Amino acid sequence: MEMMVKKHQQKFRKVKDDMSRWDQLQSQLLAQFRNASSIIERLQVLQEPKNYGVFTCISGIREEVLGKQMESLETIFLSMKKTIEEFHSIVVSLEKILRDGRQLMKGGSISPSTKQMQLRIGIRPSLFDCLEGLRIIFEMHYSEYLLKSSIVSALSLKSSASDLGALNQLLIDQPNIPKEEVQFIFDIIFAEEIC
Repeated sequence: MEMMVKKHQQKFRKVKDDMSRWDQLQSQLLAQFRNASSIIERLQVLQEPKNYGVFTCISGIREEVLGKQMESLETIFLSMKKTIEEFHSIVVSLEKILRDGRQLMKGGSISPSTKQMQLRIGIRPSLFDCLEGLRIIFEMHYSEYLLKSSIVSALSLKSSASDLGALNQLLIDQPNIPKEEVQFIFDIIFAEEIC
């Protein structure tokens, strides 16, 4: 049993790395989203010829400025798509770690009983704690990935300033991943290392 717990703790180290990458991607996606939102809001102003003032005398200025803004927006949209794909790869990794953890329980020479799954050895976590922690972390990140994908998909040239603000706030909040709960799971799994 103790060896299985140690193997699960190794899996949690990989999970910790994935979550660190997740936080980096979150910051990256927020910056990309803000940049895209700024351009979308700017485009609405730039489409009005009256907003060019004295520059209206320059032939094709409006089209040139709009074209450059659209190019920038397209580049940001592609970057956001890549960022969302990286979030997805983390979700896939977490799912694989969970699947491997479950397989570890079934693949041993003797499958542990329910009582053995809940048994704690000293301050080490039980096998149930390990599997449940992996499941919770995977589900939180999977839900958050779906939310992020939906928010990025909802971003369009027709988005109003209030829509952009609301979508941005959803990205900032990360409602499906309470940091305290994740930290609590890690505290349980690595309790003997803390002591």
